[in-house]
Amino acid sequence: MAEDYARVLKALDSPFKVIGRGENSAIEFETALEIPVQTGGIEKALQNESPPITAIVAVGVEQLASVTTQLLQAGTKSILLEKPGGMNLEELQQLHLTAQSQQSEPYPDVWLAYNRRYYESTRKAREIILADGGATSCHFELTEWSHKIRELEDKKDIKAVWFLANSTHVVDLAFHLCGWPKEWQSWSSGSLDWHPASARFSGAGITDQNVLFSYFADWEAPGRWGVEVMTRKNRLILRPMEQLQVTPLGSVKVESVPLEDKLDQDFKPGLYRQVEAFLRQDTTHFCTLEEQVKHVKFYEKMAGYKKN
Repeated sequence: MAEDYARVLKALDSPFKVIGRGENSAIEFETALEIPVQTGGIEKALQNESPPITAIVAVGVEQLASVTTQLLQAGTKSILLEKPGGMNLEELQQLHLTAQSQQSEPYPDVWLAYNRRYYESTRKAREIILADGGATSCHFELTEWSHKIRELEDKKDIKAVWFLANSTHVVDLAFHLCGWPKEWQSWSSGSLDWHPASARFSGAGITDQNVLFSYFADWEAPGRWGVEVMTRKNRLILRPMEQLQVTPLGSVKVESVPLEDKLDQDFKPGLYRQVEAFLRQDTTHFCTLEEQVKHVKFYEKMAGYKKN
């Protein structure tokens, strides 16, 4: 992700400094992008120089909260934080308290980097939903490829919270388009050797925009990510989520929607527009840290991490 961000910042002609930890990863980064990396990690950097006013935190999931905490305490005012922002609800809550405790004006802002909100397909879906008078219902699937994830090395802690660390891409996008749950029920069952909390997930409810929703995933069966949003005129299909298809009312034909998605092809999808919006401080479609604390409560219930 750090390399992807650097490519976008270069294209935007925005000056930046890269701070990494290990020598090996720094060499790989410098070789790939011909951009120097300051090694030793954020703690060492903050001991020797003034904190950045603006920062993008793109480190491993297990380091997201700690690095962001150090930046906030040092005085950084605006942070784009890779999703999900922490390993669990407690880390997110503590991070939010840290942000609130900074007494200087302006108070620091932390935005969660759910880049699928910035896909061209998502932008077009929002446009159609608005033109059609709003969404009426939604269904999404977040099945993961268990056989591939199991093979990941040295990721035991992250794999144990994979729903939060990765699958929330899908959940966040669906609820971003249709509102967040106000009444709902969820179920989870099964277990995997790398994800002991659960292997299958389903649920349904109604959002704060009065949109009925349902979801499903089975991590022991074939499947893929996908979001479908219904309006009174169209069924919008994001599967894969970089593309948009529609079925108009009165038809069963699935039609592809033309997209002006060159930026999503030239860079990691959604990242260019996300970074551009962050640098302009256009927060229209961002998830705030305060919102993420609320959202993680949904995620942990859906995942079976919290059974009550």
